[in-house]
Amino acid sequence: MQEKKKRGVKGLNITKLPYEVKVYMNNQVLIPAQLIRSLGLTDATYSRIKFKYRDKTFEIEVKLLRTKYTDSRQFTIPKEIRTKIRLLPGNTIKILDIQKIK
Repeated sequence: MQEKKKRGVKGLNITKLPYEVKVYMNNQVLIPAQLIRSLGLTDATYSRIKFKYRDKTFEIEVKLLRTKYTDSRQFTIPKEIRTKIRLLPGNTIKILDIQKIK
């Protein structure tokens, strides 16, 4: 039997929380496919995410944006949170917890 070939490049080897990630220029944050699979979030549309920035912890509810060919997800940090904590693209945040809402 022939083995199924994977498409694209090898993803990030992140399988557990917490993990640190940079905020993209469009104020989105990547959740790698391996982490999504290990947390059982492949069918999640909305999520509650707890993250740390500058020694303060924040909790937000976000919609998880998906791509066509991978299990990775992205979410946008709401503008009111970004301006309140002065979070800019390129800054690093630490994702502490991700819980599926629905």
